[in-house]
Amino acid sequence: MYAFTYHRPTSARQAAGLLAKKEDAKLLAGGHTLLPTMKQRLAAPSALVDLSACADLKGIVRKGRNLVIGAMSTHAEVAASPEVQEAIPALAFLASHIGDPHVRHRGTIGGSVANNDPAADYPAALLALGATVVTNQRKLTAAEFFTGLYETALEEGEVITRVSFPVASKAGYAKFRNPASRYALVGVFVAKRGSEIAVAVTGAGEGGVFRWPEAEAALKTRFTAKSLDGLKATAKGINADMHADAEYRAHLIGVMAKQAVAQATGKGA
Repeated sequence: MYAFTYHRPTSARQAAGLLAKKEDAKLLAGGHTLLPTMKQRLAAPSALVDLSACADLKGIVRKGRNLVIGAMSTHAEVAASPEVQEAIPALAFLASHIGDPHVRHRGTIGGSVANNDPAADYPAALLALGATVVTNQRKLTAAEFFTGLYETALEEGEVITRVSFPVASKAGYAKFRNPASRYALVGVFVAKRGSEIAVAVTGAGEGGVFRWPEAEAALKTRFTAKSLDGLKATAKGINADMHADAEYRAHLIGVMAKQAVAQATGKGA
């Protein structure tokens, strides 16, 4: 690991100011990606801006028809939150199955969203629920925010402050996880908000998280797992690696989608 200076601001405004002043500074949220890459000398920021003391980036609150989660809320806090469990139980379920207890008590929703790992869980929830990512400068819909593998619309000096989720009438999440890392080989989040149906897939796309229009059309007819019987995702554009080839991941998309719908309708775990 190369030498760097360490900063621990107490507000998002202070953090943004440090980013602007310190050349090649990086934000530190949970640190699960940044710190290992620094240890391997694959990243060499001149400064780290630790967000852990920024009280204005924490907290979970229900505001009308929206659930607002501070960027520095940990996965464990999201999973255990009564507000999340009541408003969007599927989101609490998702958070409770991220990594292991150590990861869940250190990792944050803002850090996960900003990193946009193609096998991360939260991007599927944001895209399916139509969430809004709020920064210190603007608001971005999930569709605008996620732009590719490990890529987002965040600009230099921009800090995620919170994520706002519209409350869905029905939602479910299922993933086939890597037994070692617990990352999603394939994860599917389904959501029903009024007449709108969304099915978002993580862990599978060559370009990161994406929606599955064919499944959405089938579920608009009837929101039940049986509506997906016989529906197959195409292997075109699906990631292949040492863990699973494209055809297997495409098969898993259909399986996980049915499980997610079953969970959303109260007919599955």
